[in-house]
Amino acid sequence: MQIKVLESTPKSIERLIIGMLDILKAVGVPVENTDRKLERMAKACMAVGQIKRSFKDAKSSEDGVFFRTREIITFENANYGEKIADSSYDDIRRQDLKMLVEAGIVLNSSSQEEQATNNPSRGYALSPAFANLLRQYKTPSWKSTLDKFIADTTSLKEELERRRNLIKVPVTLPGGKHIDLSYGEHNDLQKTIIEVFLPAFGFGAEVLYVGDTKDKFLHLEQEALENLNFFPLEHEELPDVVAYSKEKNLLYLIEAYHSTGEWSEVRVRKIKRKLEESHCTANIVFFTAFENKNIFKQKAKDIAWETEVWIADNPEHLVHFNGYKFLEIH
Repeated sequence: MQIKVLESTPKSIERLIIGMLDILKAVGVPVENTDRKLERMAKACMAVGQIKRSFKDAKSSEDGVFFRTREIITFENANYGEKIADSSYDDIRRQDLKMLVEAGIVLNSSSQEEQATNNPSRGYALSPAFANLLRQYKTPSWKSTLDKFIADTTSLKEELERRRNLIKVPVTLPGGKHIDLSYGEHNDLQKTIIEVFLPAFGFGAEVLYVGDTKDKFLHLEQEALENLNFFPLEHEELPDVVAYSKEKNLLYLIEAYHSTGEWSEVRVRKIKRKLEESHCTANIVFFTAFENKNIFKQKAKDIAWETEVWIADNPEHLVHFNGYKFLEIH
């Protein structure tokens, strides 16, 4: 597979990243993510194996060297063209290594000795089987080694799918009704929108629609939407959450941003045209919700004028992109 990496990443390392992602995909690690997150995951995996030039250099737990998160950062900065702040050690553990540990590809020293999960001194190493698989990449033994590795391990994709069917995200709607969203970061943000944002800025809004990755019409108040002359819900531009405040006659169209989905100029124009055609009787407010400021900064230039932004880790504040309508009402 091909991804766009940092310009500071050496070409030799870029080739290793592409190879690592091909290998991870082959063993069942999900690789549906942003290019930057995939690059970070691949580099973290290589750093744990202390790989500088070739997969043949891969070291494992059998070599007895476990890299701590700060040592991984130092290694990536020194060898992979990164400039990761030393204070970002928690991101290494919670984001870059999370899938790899789940898959059993990366082991941590707590699997061999008792340590607190949040202990920053905990170290990581490649599993012996995965390190051996890396060493066989693009050799005559690669296919047989890969087949054996897959036969001996459970695909993380299969395991995550099984877990998603078991783990749900419980959500309480403003009226007290309970619904369960499927497992995932995107749905965690939707939960926060419903339980934190709407009580603060919704003027008593009732949730009329909530979509889910598993069930597009998980929660739907069809009659209430029809009474507002809202356009048919099968339309492809439907947002994640639709809520209505009778007090202000405000219809909230809220998008939970996770890698894609912000209210762009083109998207807003499409929705406005659909609403005009259906003669919607409510005042429309467009909101894009972000998990944190860093993600918002990356997409700020793509946000449409006359829309609003809410950031979950700063829940008391709003960002107005000339959103005069909502600002005046508030």
